[in-house]
Amino acid sequence: MKFLIISDAHGNVENVEKLSDVAKNVDAVLFGGDFAKFGEVQTGKGVLDAIVRLHDTVFAVRGNCDEENFIDEMKAADIEIEGSISFHEGLAFAGTGGGTKFSLDTPFERDEDDIVSDLSIVRSSNLANETKDGENLPLVLIMHNPPKNTECDKIPNGVHVGSEKLRNFIEEFRPILVVTGHIHESAGVSTIGKSTVVNPGSLAEGKYALAEISKNGDEWKVDSVSLLSL
Repeated sequence: MKFLIISDAHGNVENVEKLSDVAKNVDAVLFGGDFAKFGEVQTGKGVLDAIVRLHDTVFAVRGNCDEENFIDEMKAADIEIEGSISFHEGLAFAGTGGGTKFSLDTPFERDEDDIVSDLSIVRSSNLANETKDGENLPLVLIMHNPPKNTECDKIPNGVHVGSEKLRNFIEEFRPILVVTGHIHESAGVSTIGKSTVVNPGSLAEGKYALAEISKNGDEWKVDSVSLLSL
């Protein structure tokens, strides 16, 4: 399977539309949050509509710049996976939105416990029971806030600002692929155990990623991730 991975569009409908040809050749679009421009929450709807036009299959979460009630627009478009699990072509998709509390000047900043609680449905599912010990779960996680201590959560001074509790969750449940965003300066690909973590960078700045996943016997694996620019 091939995925178009995007995040942090911040109201830039034009850059979403530039991906229309790329989207024709993927199985799904994964969006890591921040539909809206900083301080202009009304710009999120235009981005949502443009992303929905890209592909029939979209999985998305809110970012810290998106209003809490924006989830209603996402549900109406049937793209949100916060606090839920969706299944597609043999894979499970789950997600959590918002960013950890920092500046307190964006509308959807949350405690780490709240962010991780969105993923409790994974704990209560039977995914782990269907997987052999040591194998990655057939699971793709989308989380706006990155996990701690990867190539995907560093600010310009080199400090890692990701969530320790999200990292712990990944270490415990071993998803195949983790899509994140939030930290524009930290576009990158990293690993936590056997899980691949991808921050595609900000689509508002023209950055995106493509990932390919395949199944060998009973086990899924990430074959490749490419970080790209418009």
